Amino acid sequence: MTQTFSSEMAQAFSRVRFIMVHPSHPGNVGAAARAIKTMGFHDLCLVAPRFPDVLDLPEAQSLASGATDVLAAVSIVPTLEQALAPATMTFALTARARMIGPPPCDIRQAAATGCEHLRQQHNVVAIVLGTERSGLTNEDIALCQRVCHIPANPEYSSLNVAQALQLAAWEFRYALASAAALPLLPVTNGHAEIGDEPAPSEKVQALMTHWEQALVAVGFLDPEHPKKLMPRMRHLFSRNNLSRDEVDMLRGMCTAMIKTARKE
Repeated sequence: MTQTFSSEMAQAFSRVRFIMVHPSHPGNVGAAARAIKTMGFHDLCLVAPRFPDVLDLPEAQSLASGATDVLAAVSIVPTLEQALAPATMTFALTARARMIGPPPCDIRQAAATGCEHLRQQHNVVAIVLGTERSGLTNEDIALCQRVCHIPANPEYSSLNVAQALQLAAWEFRYALASAAALPLLPVTNGHAEIGDEPAPSEKVQALMTHWEQALVAVGFLDPEHPKKLMPRMRHLFSRNNLSRDEVDMLRGMCTAMIKTARKE
């Protein structure tokens, strides 16, 4: 059941739509395509962009670097109502407080709420962003169910629309990936070298004996008055979970210390 749930949540990425209302800069459209692809999404919708051929303009193509497939699949519609048609939960992303309108939340709360909503297989979440110059109008926001804010510097909270979209996509990815038990850190397909494995206790204890000999040889440890130096050293090394290679490296250093001391 857990595996089925994780698979369903992974598929939920296809049911998140990002909507840009009246975008005027082709570069922001290209950057938005790249932003959502890096977070595993692909549904970008434009409402009445300034340039009807925005998807083909050089600046959009350039800033969509690596995400031209997402750019090519962008849907363009004349009204926000049409863009929101498949959505069952909608968030209006805005920097300004609104006296009248849907209840507000921050972007992390929106992602958590949206993730919960997407547990139902046929639900679709939409995140709506306004124009570069003036953002969303009150009429735009009235079509949405939530007002969503990015907690930014209150003295200068204006974000570039593509940057705001990137942050929204990141928060939704984190929420969905966590729910789907997807990896949150990069992974490699390689196998760990044997030297990277934790050193067994016998190797660590041999190191401590060798380490004590080296400290005595260089005059750092007085065997007649050792105080608590070695217990502290043992605690230091045990706290760091030494690998096999690290133990061998430190023992090589001990050998060099002893040889140098004998020469002197």
